[in-house]
Amino acid sequence: MGYRNLMLEKDGSVGIIRVNRPEVRNVFNWETWMEFEEALKELHQDPELRTGIVTGTGDEAFIAGADLHMLKVRTPGMAMEASKKANEILLFMESMEEVMIAAINGWALGGGCEIALACDLRIASERARIGQTEVRVGIMPGYGGNVRLTRLIGYGRAKEMIFTGKILHAEEAEKIGLVNRVVPHERLMEEAMTLAQEIARGPAAIHIAKKAMFQVNQLPFLEALRRDSELYGDVYRTEDFKEGVSAFLEKRKPVFKNK
Repeated sequence: MGYRNLMLEKDGSVGIIRVNRPEVRNVFNWETWMEFEEALKELHQDPELRTGIVTGTGDEAFIAGADLHMLKVRTPGMAMEASKKANEILLFMESMEEVMIAAINGWALGGGCEIALACDLRIASERARIGQTEVRVGIMPGYGGNVRLTRLIGYGRAKEMIFTGKILHAEEAEKIGLVNRVVPHERLMEEAMTLAQEIARGPAAIHIAKKAMFQVNQLPFLEALRRDSELYGDVYRTEDFKEGVSAFLEKRKPVFKNK
């Protein structure tokens, strides 16, 4: 489909979703949320794409939060339904087999931070600034930030960020585990693409591992271990398992087909 607020590009086996509203720091209005959902589905349904990158157009912002004009007219009921729908979209991104990488090129605030949190990996430009800033306008994170941020960096740090609306510099975000790494601004997409391509060349086991980590995180400890064992068994049904073992024994590089 055609998109007004973002672009979906394909580079080999990597799909790149670029939020394309630089004139408003790439903030999300509801139309952008709907397009984001469609772009994720299009990426997922393309058999050639094995990994994805989410980033923002321009040098200033990744996604600088929500369109406040949209929030101003929301009733409590509208807010709850919007939260449920956004959570549905982000849960889809978390659960789909393609590994998703946030390439944070600038401001990642509010909902932008929440979208980055729902990605599997986060690479930040040295210029990136990240925060759950909702309290600054009298609300709280509504798209999973209260849950994902806590699980990623722990209760103490998450509460401080959410209660104060503090914005972190990239280096501080890396120090507390909010992002995987910080890179020079001009090399951000190069680094993100290198990582995405490395993962894309890997076996089907990577997709099963993502599935395992997503599913077991929802379960009690013993049940999680049982489910993890079941999915581990699934790896042995793949062609890539046979190829990987054979290649190792034959002292050659494996050729994985994601099957």
